[in-house]
Amino acid sequence: MDHFWETAVLSALQGITEFLPVSSSGHLALGKHLLGLKAPGADLEVALHLGTLFSVLVYYRKIVAWLTCGLLRRDAEAWKYAAAICVSAIPAIAVYLIAGKRLESLFENSKAVGACLLFTGAVLFLTRFIKPGQKKISMPRALAMGCAQAVALLPGVSRSGATLAASRAMGMAADESARFSFLMCAPLIAGASAMKCVSWFKAAPEADTLSGPALAAGMAIAAVVGYAALAFLLRVYKGSCFWMFGLYCAAAGTAALLFL
Repeated sequence: MDHFWETAVLSALQGITEFLPVSSSGHLALGKHLLGLKAPGADLEVALHLGTLFSVLVYYRKIVAWLTCGLLRRDAEAWKYAAAICVSAIPAIAVYLIAGKRLESLFENSKAVGACLLFTGAVLFLTRFIKPGQKKISMPRALAMGCAQAVALLPGVSRSGATLAASRAMGMAADESARFSFLMCAPLIAGASAMKCVSWFKAAPEADTLSGPALAAGMAIAAVVGYAALAFLLRVYKGSCFWMFGLYCAAAGTAALLFL
């Protein structure tokens, strides 16, 4: 598979699975096993994450604009919301600093990915018995969703699935929990991309580094596909079929355990 098709497949896979509750990390890991794809280089990884970050910011552009203007105007509600986003990032940052290397090693273990997909499937299936409430985001709820996000550092555990399930269990309104779930990932994606950029510039250039147009194409594919996947997920989450993603994750996890 040449660089163009490899980049296109990885970009589309990233865009689809970054927001759907099926674990982008797990699918990228399994995709490499099934399709014989190489792991994305640091440059492509940064491009893909920036593409999905762009799709979040565009989809929630109104609240992003409100938040930005509110912070500049020192609006209390905007600062409170921004503080909740910062609080939600603390657990994932702490876990990564403590066990980041160990977690990264699991990406090469298809059995571990399969087991984590089964866990994701069970969590999503249980949401069938929990109806959304009307509660708004608060600091304790932001921290709880942050803890769920930290668990999703395991390959195969869906970040969106874990955070949306946690918010539903706490009785949050569907719109509120979905909005916060995807906005809370923005600082982590931006921070991870910045770290990758630093290590990318420090490292010696690779012989097969992708060209600028290829990276731009990968970013665009991830952004467009990610936007569509996000819009689709939000429609499903507000309905009664969200739990069905759990059946898919259970099937994918079982297949990974049995055949990979």
